Amino acid sequence: MHLPDHHGGGGARRVMNEAGQFEFEEVPYRLVRSPRRKRLGLVMADSGVEVRIPERCAARHGHRFLQENIHWVRTQLLRARQRAAEIPQHRFAFGEYFPWLGRQLPLLRVARAAEAGIDGHAIRLYTRYREPDEAQLRAALQRLYQREALALLTRRSTELAGRLGLAFSSVRVRRTRSKWGHCTLRGELQYNWLVCLAPEAVVDYLVAHEVCHLRHHNHSRAFWQLVASACPDYRELRRWLRDNGHQLVL
Repeated sequence: MHLPDHHGGGGARRVMNEAGQFEFEEVPYRLVRSPRRKRLGLVMADSGVEVRIPERCAARHGHRFLQENIHWVRTQLLRARQRAAEIPQHRFAFGEYFPWLGRQLPLLRVARAAEAGIDGHAIRLYTRYREPDEAQLRAALQRLYQREALALLTRRSTELAGRLGLAFSSVRVRRTRSKWGHCTLRGELQYNWLVCLAPEAVVDYLVAHEVCHLRHHNHSRAFWQLVASACPDYRELRRWLRDNGHQLVL
């Protein structure tokens, strides 16, 4: 199949711009070579559409692969735009409301660091700035969320592990881009603290998922049976996290 640089018929062309990107039917994309890759693949990266090709693969095969799958690419781009439009935009100021365990709570200012915390009624935040700007307030709020999430997730993990007769070495929270949780072979439980913005039942599902990995470091039938014993509604809650996780931002 011949891939001309220009093709008549309104926009069905492949050209390279100044940023090193190609374009086909107004869809920009990049060719990315990988020495480990054995097959061609399409990735919707933060930087845009990437056509992943093996190191020794001729570029024309990557261009052809993109053209043959342009409908799928357009569908994914549309879905990404729709999901981006669903992401809440927060205004970081005292008196505004923020999510915690699925509830919208007011952000209140407290005079002492010892008074800071989150309960079922409010988010109480201390800041040393007399008149903090949005960036300072956001940073302080994120630190509070991380602290409270670590305490909550440690408590829930300890309770469930005890019931299942399991043990872990530590609990950590971090902000990850692709995973909500992880259990290492050393028994370390790692959680994305943003999950604490979700409904409480979703948090409990994630804890069940990671704690059960202490016994089964796989996704076998035995693993899911153990998850079901700890969280009977795990299918519904797992689906909620998959469909709504992109809205959990702070």
